Amino acid sequence: MKALYLKEIKSFLSSVIGYVFILIFLFTSGLFHWVISFNTNLLEGAESDMIPFFNLSPMIFLILIPAITMRSIAEERKNGTIELLFTRPVSDLNVILSKYFAGVTLLIIALIPTLFFYFSMHFLGSPIGVIDDGATLTSYLGLILLGSTFVAVGIFCSALTSSQIVAFIMAMFFCWFLYDGLNLLGSFNLMGDFDYIIRYLGITYHYDSIKRGVVDSSDIIYFLSLIVLFISASLSVVKSLKK
Repeated sequence: MKALYLKEIKSFLSSVIGYVFILIFLFTSGLFHWVISFNTNLLEGAESDMIPFFNLSPMIFLILIPAITMRSIAEERKNGTIELLFTRPVSDLNVILSKYFAGVTLLIIALIPTLFFYFSMHFLGSPIGVIDDGATLTSYLGLILLGSTFVAVGIFCSALTSSQIVAFIMAMFFCWFLYDGLNLLGSFNLMGDFDYIIRYLGITYHYDSIKRGVVDSSDIIYFLSLIVLFISASLSVVKSLKK
């Protein structure tokens, strides 16, 4: 699995895909948080915090993560190279996990430079250091869990089709539905107590909980369960291709 993982990482970093993902994320974040005068601007907030960054980043990931995962299996299917993977002395699960962890690694690499935002807000606050360090760190954890879930969803959608465009559209829809769709559906207050259950099933409910600075085991279990669910679904699809 290690060899496959390194191969996937090299495929990201030896082509423009990985660098485009990182640059677009950093450029978009920098533009909205430091240049454009809007409610996402960190310098124009009433308090020294990173809340605008953690509110906007999931929306950027909704587009960028499906873009980097759409080729993970769809391209293998289109080029016929997926049969070569089946002949290697590695399990189907290891193939899926190598692609998944490579996507998560790229996500973390993209987030590391944004620590500059945190250090800037730390020293720009009045007094210096007034920013809530604990809530910021837990929010980063929540953002990594959210992005990792999107990666799992993207790989599943890529396994369903040989078309990268179709995989991209499906992944973007599923990620949006899990992140904002269920929360929006539950906010209509049309089904009584069931509305709470619908919101609870959505990513927003658990992500917002972590952003408040409280790491609850139920929120961690939720994200890990979603990741396992979609990786398992991807594995089932890949196994069906061998028949």
